[in-house]
Amino acid sequence: MTTTSPSAHQQSGKGAAPTTAPESSNAPESSNALVTKQGRTSIADSVVAKIAGIATRDVAGVHSLGGGAARAVGAIRERIPGSRTNHSQGVLVEVGERQAAIDVELVADFGVSIVDLAEGIRRNVISSVERMTGLQVTEVNVAIADIFLPNQDDEDTDEQQPPRVQ
Repeated sequence: MTTTSPSAHQQSGKGAAPTTAPESSNAPESSNALVTKQGRTSIADSVVAKIAGIATRDVAGVHSLGGGAARAVGAIRERIPGSRTNHSQGVLVEVGERQAAIDVELVADFGVSIVDLAEGIRRNVISSVERMTGLQVTEVNVAIADIFLPNQDDEDTDEQQPPRVQ
């Protein structure tokens, strides 16, 4: 632990130097975390996609992630015994050396303000990805593929339930 403390002090000293450019102060901090004298840290696209997917699902008003085809494949996959939830479903990312761009496609719950939902998703995804990876998130694009109507499934089953023969 003694080797960690001096490194942390050295990094914080370097991060404090570029205070003349407030906009670039975020970039050197993230670059110091990923590219140091001791080595370089690379983060796979799938890692960032999982973090973004989990952060998106945590926002109230998100029913599910992905468009129609992705949700259909996900539903089949979940029925296979021993399969796991695909946390990156509906999430596309581009990860560079110091930055990431994220696209999220989802189904929103009916009645939720889409503008507020998109803003909440952006806020949660950016803070989660930047905190966990040290990457600077340049953009989070949110695409609403559908609106979930909770009564729609109930109505379909009600129409099929009355017996035809008594």
